[in-house]
Amino acid sequence: MRALILIYVFLICMSLKSQSLDSLMLEINPAQEEVVMATFKSPKLVLLQTNETQKKYALTFWIGHRFGDIGGEFGGSHTLYGLDAATDIHLGLDYGITNDFTVGIGRSRFNETYHVLAKFRLLKQKEEGMPLSVTLFGQSGWITRKENFQNEFPAETDRITHFLQVILARKFSPSLSLMLNPGYLIRPVVTDAFDQNNFLVIGMGGRLKITKRFSLIADYTLVNGLDRPEDTEFTYYNPLGIGLEIETGGHVFSLNFQNATYITENNFIPYTQKSWEDGGVRFGFTISRNFYLGPKNGPSGTGGY
Repeated sequence: MRALILIYVFLICMSLKSQSLDSLMLEINPAQEEVVMATFKSPKLVLLQTNETQKKYALTFWIGHRFGDIGGEFGGSHTLYGLDAATDIHLGLDYGITNDFTVGIGRSRFNETYHVLAKFRLLKQKEEGMPLSVTLFGQSGWITRKENFQNEFPAETDRITHFLQVILARKFSPSLSLMLNPGYLIRPVVTDAFDQNNFLVIGMGGRLKITKRFSLIADYTLVNGLDRPEDTEFTYYNPLGIGLEIETGGHVFSLNFQNATYITENNFIPYTQKSWEDGGVRFGFTISRNFYLGPKNGPSGTGGY
């Protein structure tokens, strides 16, 4: 826990330093290379984070919802193809400390999990010289539900999981953006006796703009096949999500399908036990609403989305 606090403090310091450096470079060279804007239209794709951060003083309210299985044993017409069930619900607030540094809080229904996050845009893609954007992301989740059995969580710190990720993104054209997200999950307690506590993951995703307001989005997280054991007690699958992203002024709205049951990285990465092939796909949606809380002259700068 102490190490993660140090990481968050480091991100804050790096963000402030980056803002000062950007201002200094603009004074020295006003004609510096143009920064590529809006690699993605939202800080979240389907399941994964993108490289985008909040603008300074911008507050975003998030609502995420995942329904039940469309097909398979737990889906079909008797559950209205999953619409009768809710496997996870997430509410969150993200705020832009600077154009490049975002902090957030939220709660998920699964395990009654509260989380805090920090996101820092380290490098920005430019028309010349810098081919991609690099963003650092960290999130901690705190499980608050009652124990299912005695000593399930021997210590309070055993309820806390951590996820760290580097997001590499590039906007190839006004219509196409891609990203690669290596990350590392840390969890003190496992529910599968043959699974491991910590493991490496690699996420990838993209956005294809089809009209002014509509885009196709997709992401995939490679969890199995890296350093995770193959002989686990339960069967796990790599999370895959596809969706339609809709821009409506201050809203970004996505309709999506995924085999992941849960919404936040700390939950869906280790616990995806549903398969596209077996009908374990579910419908979901994400809605975000932006509010500007800064001076009346409005947001400015090259950060944010």
